[in-house]
Amino acid sequence: MKRRAAALAATLAMAAALAAPARADLTIVAHSYRTGPFAAAGAPGGDGFADYMTLLNARDGGIGGEKIVVESCEFGYSTEIGLECYKKNAGRSLVWIPLSTELAYYMIEATRQTGEPIVTTGYGRTEASDGAAFPNVFNFPANYWHGAAAQIRHIKENTPRGDMRGMKIALVHHDSPYGEEPLKTLGALAAQEGFELRPFPVPHPGLDQGAIWDGVKDWGAEWTLLWGWGPMNRVALKAAIARDIPVDRVFGNWWSGMDFDLKRLGRRGAGYRAINFHAVGTEYSVYNALNEHVYFAGKAFGLANNLGSTMYNRGLFTAAVVAEGIRAAQKLHGTAQITPRQMRDGLEQVNMSAARLAALGFEGFMPPFANSCAEHGGSGKVAVNQWDSRLRGWRQVSAFYDPPAQLVGALVRAHADGYLKATGRTRRACD
Repeated sequence: MKRRAAALAATLAMAAALAAPARADLTIVAHSYRTGPFAAAGAPGGDGFADYMTLLNARDGGIGGEKIVVESCEFGYSTEIGLECYKKNAGRSLVWIPLSTELAYYMIEATRQTGEPIVTTGYGRTEASDGAAFPNVFNFPANYWHGAAAQIRHIKENTPRGDMRGMKIALVHHDSPYGEEPLKTLGALAAQEGFELRPFPVPHPGLDQGAIWDGVKDWGAEWTLLWGWGPMNRVALKAAIARDIPVDRVFGNWWSGMDFDLKRLGRRGAGYRAINFHAVGTEYSVYNALNEHVYFAGKAFGLANNLGSTMYNRGLFTAAVVAEGIRAAQKLHGTAQITPRQMRDGLEQVNMSAARLAALGFEGFMPPFANSCAEHGGSGKVAVNQWDSRLRGWRQVSAFYDPPAQLVGALVRAHADGYLKATGRTRRACD
C-alpha cells in the first residue's frame, strides 16, 4: 500500500506542478473523517473547524468581505482516498489540512512545487517546523518531540527521589511513522536522564494488545507512555486496567487524550494523564459568540454534543489560526481574494499574541506564539491534563512547559538537513 501511495504522490506532484492555477477565493477543501474506524475523533475535530468558520461568516460576513466556503472531503482516514481528494482539488483550496501523519508525509511532496500551504496541527513531519527547509508546511504550536520532552519532564517532577536514573519507562506506540516519532527525543533524554526505555510497537489497528501489556507488566515498567490512535487507545487502557497496571502511571500524548475513551472507562480511568497544547472546556468567550451565532441559530455542523472536548477545541484552534493566516495574507498582498501561495505568505505572518488571543475570544486557551520565515512550529509549549472521573473531564495539572529548545532544535535541524540532502534540495534564506 505504501508503494502505491508513494507512486500516487509523485504523480500528483508532477500533475499539480504542470496544471494551470485555478481562480482562488476563500475556499477551503477540508479533509474529514466522519466515517471509518477513527470517526469518533474526526467528527468533533471537523465540527469545531467548520463551526468557527460559520461563526466568522455569520457574525463578520467572512474575512475581508469575502465569505469562507468549507467543502468537506470525506476520506475515512484512508491515505489513498485522501490523496485522490487532493488530486481532484489541487489549486482550489487556500490551505490543506491532512489530519493524518501518513497523508501529511505524502502531501508535503505533492505540494512542494505548487507552494500550496499545509497545516499539520501537532502531527505530521516533525522537522517541518524548520521553515527554511519546508517553506509551505506549518506544524504549530508544538510537535511530537516537544510532547515527548514534556512527558519526561512531568514524570521527573513527580519522582520523589528527584531523578530518573534506573527508572523503567515503556513506550506503547502505534507501529507507524507517527508512533515512532517520539523515539528520537526519548532516546536522547534516556541518555541524559539515565532511565531505561523499551518500545512496545502495536500493529495497526491495535485491537489485540494482550501480549503487549503482558510484556509491559513483566518488564516492571514504572511509567508507560501511550502513543496510540483511535480504537488502540481504548483497548490499551482496558488492557492496562485488566493487568492491575496503575492508570495514573499511564501517560498519553495529545492523540491518546480523548474524552470519549475515558468516559467509557467510568471510575477506572481516574488519574490517567495526557499532554495537550491547548485548553479543554467551554469557559472561553469564543463560546459565547458561537452560542449566539452558530449553536442557537441552528447552524452547527454536527450535533453540538462535543463542545469543549479535546478534539472539538483542536478544530476551533486550527480554524482560528487559519483565519488569522487569511487576514494576514489579505493585508500583505492588498487583496481579499488571495491565492494559495499568498495564503502561505499569510500563515508565515501569523502572530497569536496574548492580546490577539484575547481579542479572538481565546484568552488563556493556549500559549502565545508567532510564525516567521524560519519558525513554522509555534511555541512548543505543552501542558499536562489529568482525568477526573467524578467530573467526567480533564483538569490541567501542570503549567505549559517550556520546550528544551537546544535538544529539540538540534533534532529539527539535523533531520531537516537530512531531508534536504536526500531530496537534493537546499535551504532558503531567512533573515
